[in-house]
Amino acid sequence: MGQPMQDATTSPEMPLVRRLEAVGFRAWPAEHVAYDGSWLIRLTSGHSSRRLNSINPLDPSDSRDIAGRLEKASARFADYGRQLTVRQTPLTPPALIAHMDDNGWQSFAGSIVMIADIPRNESNDGIERLPTRDIGRFVDARVQICPGEQSVKAGLAEIIAAIKPEIGLFVFEDAETGPEAVSLAVHDNDLAGLLQLAVAADKRKQGIATAVAQASLRWARLRGARQAWLAVETENHAARALYAKFGFREVYRYVYRRPGE
Repeated sequence: MGQPMQDATTSPEMPLVRRLEAVGFRAWPAEHVAYDGSWLIRLTSGHSSRRLNSINPLDPSDSRDIAGRLEKASARFADYGRQLTVRQTPLTPPALIAHMDDNGWQSFAGSIVMIADIPRNESNDGIERLPTRDIGRFVDARVQICPGEQSVKAGLAEIIAAIKPEIGLFVFEDAETGPEAVSLAVHDNDLAGLLQLAVAADKRKQGIATAVAQASLRWARLRGARQAWLAVETENHAARALYAKFGFREVYRYVYRRPGE
């Protein structure tokens, strides 16, 4: 429990944290967005992603009437069939964190937000790996690689279609065995987000994850992005090792919090 990283009010990287939070919301848009003061409430009926169904406080000093605002938000979440969830980042008010701690809120699903410079494209390696414009094809490939996401297939297509910044949908396929890997790159000014990267279980440890990440970053660099960002689950050590090879470094961490039983 408690704050997952350094004191938000004194961190020298707080402007970067705020910017990455903003581009992250644009890269993964929720169906319904509402504000309660500086608390951003995101809810999505067609997809169970925690990031799309959580309260995201954006100002560490906004701590008025915590209990009342949480009760009001709980009703919104219930209308969507969701459990009240707070995404605790360095922007979360310390008073809200203390309230959750004192009331036995559980912490789960921690993630690390990382950033890296995108190197110049000094060769033609991978130039044939161009993104598809077919959202349906991408979603079909993603679901085939990650069968557990079959129930949110339609919702995933809606989310991708709603992304406002330019996107690159990458699908690596084998003519005989089908999809091997996918990734979604979101180009937003000089930044690019790397999302939805997945590799088929029987194709891992063969360099395919590196190849799809390289193709995504190359595309983003050619579009004008100079840095890439991503969020990786804290316990996903294989993915963290992959991203370390590309020079990604940690900027901040976040966890999700829910009321105890």
